[in-house]
Amino acid sequence: MISSAPVLDVQNLRVSFSTEEGTVEVLKGLSYSLPKGKVLAVVGESGSGKTVHALSLLRLLPPTAQITGGQILFDGKDLASLSESQLRKVRGARISMIFQDPMSSLNPVLTVGEQLQETILAHRKISKLRAKALAVRLLKKVGIVDAAQRYNQYPFQFSGGMCQRVMIAMALALKPDVLIADEPTTALDVTIQAQILRLIKDLQSQAGMSAVFITHNLALVADVADEVLVLYGGLCMEQAPVHALFKNPLHPYTQGLLNSLVSIKKKEDFLPAIAGNPPVPGKECPGCPFAPRCPHALKKCFKECPPLFNNKGHKAACWLLEEKA
Repeated sequence: MISSAPVLDVQNLRVSFSTEEGTVEVLKGLSYSLPKGKVLAVVGESGSGKTVHALSLLRLLPPTAQITGGQILFDGKDLASLSESQLRKVRGARISMIFQDPMSSLNPVLTVGEQLQETILAHRKISKLRAKALAVRLLKKVGIVDAAQRYNQYPFQFSGGMCQRVMIAMALALKPDVLIADEPTTALDVTIQAQILRLIKDLQSQAGMSAVFITHNLALVADVADEVLVLYGGLCMEQAPVHALFKNPLHPYTQGLLNSLVSIKKKEDFLPAIAGNPPVPGKECPGCPFAPRCPHALKKCFKECPPLFNNKGHKAACWLLEEKA
């Protein structure tokens, strides 16, 4: 179990969206601690609340969404209650984010160099010449060949993998304490995926940063994370050190995710899949959100949502574990 002091402490975070049908709660009391220098992976199917959680940390939610409860404690301050001017001093400088789609996250009418330089100048009082030199060094650091020439090119002149590298350079430009990586390898081929993951891990370990790595792909997690949080229906289903979770998954949802992974050891013609569909936001159920899809569900599972049972740092929200807790 990770025991060092947390650099980021999320407590009972709740986020709701306003819709034509009414208010829909998509995060329902998420809590975790992120120690200094460690990587927490947040995993789950699409619609589980992973990206909403990431955007909440820096209060980048769309206008229809709002944080309705909980705290996001960073450096002794609650980010959820800071003013916009106070929060601007944290974004980029102390906490940075790699967004899910680099092609749409970069400004198409500015060169990549201008965008990197703008990020640096927004938080550091240095000359434009020094900011440019730093931007070129960052591009080299993330593996951009001919960085000085590429500095003057536009995002459309870059491949998807190279745009992702630019986003990583922007996120790391000010040596943040926390890096949030939201699906940083989505839409990239497996070779580029491996390069990006290796780059993030190397830079994270060299700089001593903490990181929140968000993905729906459990296969990527083993090489990146120290601890894993499994999210489903806006709730934490399981949280454990990465090796413990892969060796002994406790929650039926986590077991289903791991069973669906491709492996050279499996001889089946078809991969097993989790039956059913994720819960529809706004359609509330009194019990465990996974109960309708769970092959081991008890009557109690449909009536009452289980707490997180903690067994030596391995937490899981499942009534089947009640007697073992």
